[in-house]
Amino acid sequence: MKKLLSFLKYVLLLAVSAFLMWYALKELDFMKMWDELKNASYSWIILSLVMGVISYMSRAYRWRMQFNSTGYQPSLGNTYNAMMFGYVANLVLPRMGEVARCTMLRRTEGIPVNTGFGTVIAERFVDMLMLLLVIGITFLVELDRLQDLLLGLFADKYNNLEKSLDSLYLIGGITVAVIAIALVLILVFLNQLRQNKYFLKVTGFLKGMLDGIFSLSKLENPVAYWLHTFFVWGMYYGMSLVVFYALPATAHLSFGAALSVLVIGSLGMAAPVQGGIGVYHILVQTTLLLYGVPKEGGMAYALLAHTSQTLLVVLMGVLSFMAGMLRRNKPVAETIQAEVTTHHEINR
Repeated sequence: MKKLLSFLKYVLLLAVSAFLMWYALKELDFMKMWDELKNASYSWIILSLVMGVISYMSRAYRWRMQFNSTGYQPSLGNTYNAMMFGYVANLVLPRMGEVARCTMLRRTEGIPVNTGFGTVIAERFVDMLMLLLVIGITFLVELDRLQDLLLGLFADKYNNLEKSLDSLYLIGGITVAVIAIALVLILVFLNQLRQNKYFLKVTGFLKGMLDGIFSLSKLENPVAYWLHTFFVWGMYYGMSLVVFYALPATAHLSFGAALSVLVIGSLGMAAPVQGGIGVYHILVQTTLLLYGVPKEGGMAYALLAHTSQTLLVVLMGVLSFMAGMLRRNKPVAETIQAEVTTHHEINR
């Protein structure tokens, strides 16, 4: 039943992506779009791919720094392989990649999945902060062009939230009540729970996850971590910019336009569909319309930028998966030790 539900979820999301792509393409003049693609300068695409590879290496190094602050010392190669495998897994089923990459790192480095997942949560938090920073800069630079588009995107979400506010209050109240009751029961029956192996496993799991989440507060070199963060997002910006020069329709666009595409494209990639397919294309095409780029030129840009990077992720991810499978399994001795330590701490 579980496998069937996963399969149905995958098919449904794929169908949504296919529909969105059809919707984005249905009114386009394919001959005009083909002319754009035919006249593209693919040397700029190669440059964007090189920048993509560099950004992935920097991200892997940054992720490794988080593990170092938790006491684990994974190799850069294994960290990189796990991360790229996770990106490929996200193309199959959104959000599956976070678990997949932590599972591979457990296999190759013996790092507990809960600790790995905690570092991923912290990593996502940092990326969210960077996206908010880029959105703020983009608003300052390109407010006149983007305000209607962005306000329109967020207005629908705000209206839906306002309509369901009463339900959210009810759900929030019930959640707080359940947590309060659970905490009271834990305190009342703490002595009995200390002897329960399942309670010890849960507390051990949560402790490992919290170690990963708070890895940012124990970084050995926080300056280097944040320099890598800014560098990665600089590469993302550069990838958006250089693809402009590959097409006649977008070669004239400004640095500010690349900021807009980066922001809107990132929001599209965050959509819960495989690789942002469809959503990314529609949003980027709509954004480029604001800069006077015809629909066909905007779609050609979206197809080139998205397809080239997706193929790069697939290639690198498959190679990383193969490299990870060739590694010997490393026992997770650290997990057992962590559970024993947690047991002693609770008893004390």
